[in-house]
Order: sequence, then structure tokens, then C-alpha cells
Amino acid sequence: MQPIQLFDLASRQAEWLTIRQEVVAGNIANANTPKYRAQDITPFQAVLDRSDITMARTNAAHLSGNNLNTKNDINVRDADLNQEMGVQESGNTVGLAKELSKSGEIKRQYELNTSLVGSFNRMMLMTVKS
Repeated sequence: MQPIQLFDLASRQAEWLTIRQEVVAGNIANANTPKYRAQDITPFQAVLDRSDITMARTNAAHLSGNNLNTKNDINVRDADLNQEMGVQESGNTVGLAKELSKSGEIKRQYELNTSLVGSFNRMMLMTVKS
């Protein structure tokens, strides 16, 4: 029997969300810093693409994946330039509305992650009780 990868995947996403929240908080904190360039991190899909999760496949058209084994695949990079705001007079590229929107998105992803892990955990407990 293969080990259940959901907990590893959820843990990896929580780690990714933590790093992203730190980067977004840094952007918000430096919103008035001259010449500060807004940053973001590698999208989670890119992290998954480089991971090593082995999924059971019953059909060749199903997703194939590998295992989550590296922690060095989350990179902080300069964020794409906000086309509505552009570069401010001070040289700063942080758009507070965009950063606050990212922060709300991160919160929703944390909640979804936690909810899925909790549901999966309850399901496993019910199978053990039977």
C-alpha cells in the first residue's frame, strides 16, 4: 500500500503560503520606502511541477506527479509591475490594494488547506473506528 501524500502536500502548501505571506507583509511594510521593488514568490504550481509526488493512476490520461522532497524550489523574485500604478515618483513599485488582495487570497488558501486536511483526517479516523 502506498503512503498517503495529502498530508505532505498540505504541509508543503502551508510552507509556501507562509513564505508568500512574509513576502507580502514585507511589501506592505515597505510601501513608502523609496526605490523599493515589490516582490513575490514562485507560484505553487511551479513548486508542484518540480516536486516528486507519486500518484496512483488508473488511466493514462490522469495526472502524474512526483514526491515533495525539496525545500529550495520556492524563490523570491521581483513582482510583475502593477500596470495600473506603475512605478511611483519615489521609485517604489508596491501597490497596497494589490498586496492587500494577495493577503486575503493567502488567508482563503490557508483556510481551504486546513479544512481539507481536517476533513481528510476525520475520514481516516472514521475508517479506523469501523
